Amino acid sequence: MGYFYIAGTIIFTVYGQLIIKWTMDRQGGLPEEWWDKFLFLLQLLFNPWILSGFFAAFLAALSWMAAMTKFDISYAYPFMSLSFVLVFLFSVLLFGEPINPQKLIGFGLIVFGIIVMR
Repeated sequence: MGYFYIAGTIIFTVYGQLIIKWTMDRQGGLPEEWWDKFLFLLQLLFNPWILSGFFAAFLAALSWMAAMTKFDISYAYPFMSLSFVLVFLFSVLLFGEPINPQKLIGFGLIVFGIIVMR
């Protein structure tokens, strides 16, 4: 059951990051003026997609707390780097973000690190 909690943490974290990025891409750039920035960001706080991203972060925190009852943090925390891997893969697939050698090397190092830590 402990791995289920770790997986929940990762899934909710990845969802939150991707949904906020997707929403921000649809909203456009941050205005230049301070007051306009404030209003822009305040308005986003009530966007249902942004709220779902915040809720996902809350669920990720709950899942992490549950995972901490099952594992030592030194064992469980390296699994969190899978969120970086998944965000990378989905950012390429969903947003068409570029892949370069540095990203691929980093991706490989993360996966290798997870294998070594396990």
